[in-house]
Amino acid sequence: MFTRSTSVAKPLTGPLELLQTFPPAATCSKSPLFAPLFSSKEKNGSSKSGHGRHITCGGLPDTPGIMPLMMPTKTVVTINSTGRQTASFVRVASAVGWRVRAQVRTCDGLVAEELAALPNVEIVEGDLCQPKADLIPFLNHLFEGAKLAFINTTHWGDEVAIGKACADAAKRAGVTHYIYSSMPDHSVYNPDWRPLPLWSQKFTIENYVRQLGIPATFTYTGIYNNNFTSLPYPLFRMELQEDGSFVWQAPFHPHDPLPWLDAEHDVGPALLQIFKMGPNAWKGQRVTLAFERLSPIQACVKFSRGVGRPVKYIHGPIDIEVSIPSGYREHLESLQETLGEKRAPYFGPLEYPQEARSLWEGYRSLEEYAREVFPDEEAANGLTWMDDDKEFPEYAESNEDPDEDRDESSVSSTTNITPSWTPGMRTPFNHPEADAHNFFVGSC
Repeated sequence: MFTRSTSVAKPLTGPLELLQTFPPAATCSKSPLFAPLFSSKEKNGSSKSGHGRHITCGGLPDTPGIMPLMMPTKTVVTINSTGRQTASFVRVASAVGWRVRAQVRTCDGLVAEELAALPNVEIVEGDLCQPKADLIPFLNHLFEGAKLAFINTTHWGDEVAIGKACADAAKRAGVTHYIYSSMPDHSVYNPDWRPLPLWSQKFTIENYVRQLGIPATFTYTGIYNNNFTSLPYPLFRMELQEDGSFVWQAPFHPHDPLPWLDAEHDVGPALLQIFKMGPNAWKGQRVTLAFERLSPIQACVKFSRGVGRPVKYIHGPIDIEVSIPSGYREHLESLQETLGEKRAPYFGPLEYPQEARSLWEGYRSLEEYAREVFPDEEAANGLTWMDDDKEFPEYAESNEDPDEDRDESSVSSTTNITPSWTPGMRTPFNHPEADAHNFFVGSC
């Protein structure tokens, strides 16, 4: 439950509840470049005004005796707004009173409906994969009058062309702080490191933004906690065993550190703080958004504590058992070689997690995610393992220290490793995207 706050001087370092405020009303509008999103008989009521149709989406009534948090009114543009990173930011920006103009491909779906109901959020429906002749005027309208933008492109369509078009539109509109969610091209740091295709595209866009001279900051996100699933998807499958335990098989060396991030919970507050500090505080810097530094073994220890059952790590190749999006197979092959076989650092030379923690101390850990969110996401996918009566005695088949990063090159590529486990209790959590059945390809 979000509460109001009268404090404006403190940075974003406390619980998320202290950062929220609810304006008394909210308005959502549609781009005039597309057919009307709503019929003339909206249940929330509508009126024609300005450039498009405006729909009152709700809001909370005034509460006597409570002064809402007052912050400068800002308009920020987002694209692909139902994705985990962007939706997290839209929720937080709306809560502190910023106006958000959020592009979505379609207004169908739980997340799009949720965002449309938030105060101060204007949903703009439009496909970024449309022909350039249509895309440019659409983006010009999207960015019109905005001074801030958070842009996270995806691998659907021509990502580089879309990324460049967004940057061009932002420059024409006079955006004063442009945050782009980028990722490294490992071949830049070592010619023997094969670039990961879905990351190198983002790096290309980053360089284009730099060449344009827009006041910009670039975020590099860690592995999404939400990537874990017991469904047969590659790389982050937590495979449920007959005895009720889980097995995670991946090509990462058991003792190489990896960056971890709860995108839905923590990207929004961190981005808000980056925007508040302004572009001059960052001067084009790359900001790593990863709140934990855990090896695969350490991650399994944390996950085991969260779900209250054993979790075993197997260092092995990526298993692909289902059809995957175009280009993602090549990306996984490059990842297995560069991050797995050649053990390149995930972010290249960039350090973490101190930078992210300085922006937002209220992050949700991997253990908390496993305890509070993972079971509900699994239940939404029709799984029932969290309701069984299996008991798991405390055990320690491995003497690994979960808080120590060690380099053991002697570990075999097929080594079966079981970390020590601490029993934990599951706490149900109302996850905002718990009913989304589609698999989301996160940072990896």
